[in-house]
Amino acid sequence: MPRPRPRHDRGDLVVLGVEAALLAAAVLVGALLNRRGAGLHADAAPLYATWWPHVGWGTPAALAVVVLVLGPGLRWAGTARWGPLLAGGWAASVAWTLALALVDGWSRGLVRRLTVQAEYLHEVPRVGDVGATLAGFTDRILDFRPDSWSTHTAGHPPGALLVFVGLDRIGLGGGTAAALACVLVGATVAVSVPVALRALGAEAQARAVLPFLVLLPGAVWVGASGDGVFAGVVAAGLALLAVRGPGTALLGGLLLGYALYLSYGFVLLGPLALVVLALRPARRWAALLAGATGVAVVVGAFTLAGFSWWQGYDRLVVRYYQGWAADRPYAYWVWANLAALLLSAGPVLGPALRRTALAGRDRWRSTSQRIPARARDLGPTVLLPAAAALAVVAADLSGMSKAEVERIWLPFTGWLLVAVAHLPESSRRWWLAGQALTALAVNHLLLTVS
Repeated sequence: MPRPRPRHDRGDLVVLGVEAALLAAAVLVGALLNRRGAGLHADAAPLYATWWPHVGWGTPAALAVVVLVLGPGLRWAGTARWGPLLAGGWAASVAWTLALALVDGWSRGLVRRLTVQAEYLHEVPRVGDVGATLAGFTDRILDFRPDSWSTHTAGHPPGALLVFVGLDRIGLGGGTAAALACVLVGATVAVSVPVALRALGAEAQARAVLPFLVLLPGAVWVGASGDGVFAGVVAAGLALLAVRGPGTALLGGLLLGYALYLSYGFVLLGPLALVVLALRPARRWAALLAGATGVAVVVGAFTLAGFSWWQGYDRLVVRYYQGWAADRPYAYWVWANLAALLLSAGPVLGPALRRTALAGRDRWRSTSQRIPARARDLGPTVLLPAAAALAVVAADLSGMSKAEVERIWLPFTGWLLVAVAHLPESSRRWWLAGQALTALAVNHLLLTVS
């Protein structure tokens, strides 16, 4: 039996120091490059934001949420019945996200976030016949043409635009409804990730992780950006793959299939989906078949409608380098992206991943005494963060995520934070406070934009 690691592990402090050094370097080098006109296109690099110290009427609300979560909420997470716990976690996540957004004010913080020219709502009035839009979607991806899609629409498959077209068609058009949809759906990550962990046999760990998903620093960007919706869809899809029941894997496959049409980068969800399927306690092959069927149904539907995913991606690469990506230096962003991720996932990320790696090593050594050793014996709290980290590294090295990853990588952030289950229980309140402080500092020092 491995000896429990002490609460005040020197290694955690070393990793925290490395994180601080990385962030300081990213800020200082970013400021220097901006002064030299290097084309970072991020005034507060490594974040896509503008320096603007301020407070707002969301400030006291955010502080109230922090007090409630750190106090009775943290205790309640360990003892509450499962259903009420999930409902409370979702409600607290919604409150936290809205409070952070309202630090910038109702209009600036929510309503106008999705109505600027680069966003999806700009294109909604231009979508008449959905079938014709899908069939001609790739023809409008390249820039500098009269009918070119706006930046975010061109940068994603058509599923992202269809989310907001759908809201408009059911009478929920405009910036207010779109922003609230992002918040309400994005907050479901605090439900889906714990549900997946519990289904994979890790209920105690799910309870430990949930408060960190509630006080997620990345909530600054969930409210409001389309990536909040993307994170909710991805998390729900993976959770449904994990849950046993008639049709759940098929539904999970449908959601993950649709995720491929929300962002081209979600092909990187493959390792996470395989980990979830491998860790299911039973009927793994049946779940794999059902999930694959769900994905195939969505892919087939979009393809029959006339949209070619591969052609879209090929033209996206061209469009990507028609814009700011041509200026943004890879040599800076390939490591500064990680500093931006720290501000979205929070300072707990490095120490939690370190403890996860150590736990994985110890478990592998203990299981290797049995022949054959199986990777799945490492468990969900090791394998899920590892798969999410692999996806992030691949996205970072690809060069297709230069800047703005604090929101772009939100669908992976919740799964990275599963690693906090390996923190000592006695230290979790302090780490959670650090998470909240990070979000409050970012939102009160900067004007974040999506």
